[in-house]
Amino acid sequence: MPLTVGVAGAGLIGRLLVWQLARAGHAVQAFDAMPGPEPRFDGHGAAAFSAAGMLSPTAELDAGEPRIAALGWQSIPRWAQITAELGVASMQQRGSLLLAHRADLGAAQRVLARIGSQPPQHAPQPLTAPQLAALEPALAAAYAWLLPGEGRIEPVTTMRALYEEARGVRWHWGCPVAAVEPRTLRLADGVERRFDLAVDTRGLGARPQLPVRGVRGETVWLQLTAHGLTRPVRLLHPRYFVYLVPRNADELLLGASSIEAEDRSPVSLRTAVELMAAAHSAMPSLAEARILRLDRNLRPALPDNAPRVECAPGLLRVNGLYRHGWLIAPALADQALAQLAASLEAA
Repeated sequence: MPLTVGVAGAGLIGRLLVWQLARAGHAVQAFDAMPGPEPRFDGHGAAAFSAAGMLSPTAELDAGEPRIAALGWQSIPRWAQITAELGVASMQQRGSLLLAHRADLGAAQRVLARIGSQPPQHAPQPLTAPQLAALEPALAAAYAWLLPGEGRIEPVTTMRALYEEARGVRWHWGCPVAAVEPRTLRLADGVERRFDLAVDTRGLGARPQLPVRGVRGETVWLQLTAHGLTRPVRLLHPRYFVYLVPRNADELLLGASSIEAEDRSPVSLRTAVELMAAAHSAMPSLAEARILRLDRNLRPALPDNAPRVECAPGLLRVNGLYRHGWLIAPALADQALAQLAASLEAA
């Protein structure tokens, strides 16, 4: 039976749920504090726009739980299906690369030990220098490993398509939601809106109802004509967490710091210099790259850094995607909708 649905929050998980609920025939309205659907890159918009879009379940085992990797492997085929249904070619699945310089082999071996217990189809595959050159001629490193099955997705294109293809949805921009309760969205101006189902995907906006905190991430957007990189790359380093992701034939995204601070100020000199120096060491042609943008944002994290899906009569909450948003969002959306279907059937 079609429901009236109010969704608070139009970030990644919010747009996914809005799109899927509208496709299922429900009457959906979406509310968000931002002035419109497009990215702002000022530290205040949806964190999904600032993300790299890496689909790297194996690599995330270095710092994440096996559950995150499992959700990632569920999400990759779902992203392929979702982007096809949206009609956008924003996803690629050609594997990703781990690189290490000779002096950092010890750090690399420790990372490989943490992520090594994988099924054979997901296990890191060591590459010789000629094999690396054949896959990615622009890269230079003493050691390299291919992580098969991993991929990347282009965030801005996908976020835009989720908005544009959500047919029949009423979008309320510049309309922050102060609280979400069963069947009710209470707007910041005090007005209450009633629905059959209230959905809370506000991220940091869910405070104080959820104990969510912001974790700062910083990135550098680079332009280098015909750079030649086709796969996401992580540089294994004892001090830095560095990745380089091709956006298109001429642009790349370099990241990323992970700082326990709710600071939306511009990118620090230290982060920018360290990230760019590390990236240049692995891809020498970046010496001629131009800096398009220094970006930063806050990612919503719960105390255990794990995502949470809550379903109760008239209420659905999804939060805490932390730094794994693009990796796990489809699996979490599917989980949330499955719990909703079971709840409606039981009622």
